Parts: sequence; C-alpha cells; structure tokens
Amino acid sequence: MGCPLQQIRLKWLNSQDKTKTVRVYFASDFHLGVDGDRPALERERMIVDWLRMAGKDADTIYLVGDLFDFWFEYRKAAPRGHIRFLGALAELRDSGVQLEIFTGNHDMWMFDYLEKELNLNIHRAPIRQKWGDHEFVIGHGDGLGPGDHGYKRLKRVFAHPWAQWLFARLHPNLGISIAEYWSGKSRAQNEGAEDFLGPESEWLIQYCEDQISKGDPADFFIFGHRHLTIDYKLSNGSRYINLGEWMHTRSYAVYDGKELSIKHYKNKEGHIIK
Repeated sequence: MGCPLQQIRLKWLNSQDKTKTVRVYFASDFHLGVDGDRPALERERMIVDWLRMAGKDADTIYLVGDLFDFWFEYRKAAPRGHIRFLGALAELRDSGVQLEIFTGNHDMWMFDYLEKELNLNIHRAPIRQKWGDHEFVIGHGDGLGPGDHGYKRLKRVFAHPWAQWLFARLHPNLGISIAEYWSGKSRAQNEGAEDFLGPESEWLIQYCEDQISKGDPADFFIFGHRHLTIDYKLSNGSRYINLGEWMHTRSYAVYDGKELSIKHYKNKEGHIIK
C-alpha cells in the first residue's frame, strides 16, 4: 500500500468542548451540473432544500467532495451555474453554521474562491476531528487504499501547480468544455461499478483497516467517492461510513454528539449496505 496519500499525517481540527451538545451533518458527491434521477436544476433545488433543513439545527456541515461534476477557478472566472447552491452556502455561513468542504476527484481544482467569499474551510486531504468521546477521520476517499494506481498517477499530475498553471492558460470556453467532456467520460466508465465488492476488494475498507493496524484508529471513518451508502463494522468495532451520492439516492449522515445515523432525503427506497 505504497501510495503517498496513505502516508499523510492526518490534520486535526480543533476539538470541541466535550460538554457542548453538537449536531453535525455529512454529505458527499452532489455532482452538481449533471442530470441524475431528475434534471440537474431540479436536483440542485433539492440539495438546497436539504441544506436549509440541515442548517436549522446544525453546528457544522461537512460536504465531503465532488460537490461539482467539474470545477476550475480561473483567476477572474469560475464555471457558470450553481447559483442556488452557492447562495445557500452563503446563507448558512451568514447564519453562523460552520462549513467544512473537501475537494474530490471531480473538483480538485477548487482553490481559494469559496474560502474567501464565504469564509469556510477547504480540505484537500483527510482530517481528524473529535466530538465528545468519539474520534472521526473524514475525507473524500479518492486515491486511498491499495489499487487504482492509474488514477493515483493521474491525480499527482493534476494536483501539480504546473498542470494547473498550464490549464489556466486555456480560454475558459475551451478549458471548461474539455474538462466537462472528461468528467462525463470518467462517470460513464464507472457506471455499473457501484456494487459492494466485499471487504477484501473495497479499497477504502482496506485503508481503514490499515490505519487501525498501524495504531491510528478512529470511531468513525467517513468518506464519499464510492457512490454507495455503506455502514460497515471494521475489525476493531469502528464504523466505516460511505455517504453515498445525490444523483439518485440522496443519503447523508448525522451525528448528535452520541450516535451517528444515516438517512435518506426524500427517498423512501434508499438502503444501506452493512
């Protein structure tokens, strides 16, 4: 398991007061800009409805990567669209809800625009957090665990400042069109791969078990990326949670300071893999 990403020293966020009751929401893989079980604009409105619902009692909302199907911030431009979503984030911040956003493999070229405009935090690698007696590892999940070596090499290229500088030299009309094409191709290649492969083949489960074996456990390992809603008990009793996606299932997790539960938003047919 020699991927450099697995050698990351996970960043700790400031732990909160154990005496304070917290309510934390987690969601991932909105893939804004593409259709799912309904048109893209209708999906965006539903995501905004969920954000406003969560914001009524949330202390913090974690959006764990691939929020956009593609995102690149030119110095003076950003992809058009997503106005309702960005406005909802602004409303949440103005009301005092903390937002923690992770980059994913579809929106790794998110830089400082949202941080500066909305005063939120952007994370590019897994982090550790603790509430009360529970310790969490949170990240998007791409590039972790064994396997997928082709993607890991590609990610190192895309994450390099020179690659970002070269892409920024393209006119936005051309650059964004090219990126949207490749983003769609990536999704098409992975269609039909959303089956639970079992603990021996699920790379994120293996990543979690590897952290445990190294003496670096957590009570909850929370990831996205996989497009499956998973609540899997690991060898030491910890839970690996995959948040699923919002193109079809609309699953999310809530932590109330004592328990973590997985829910589905306006989807009575949603199920959880255990």
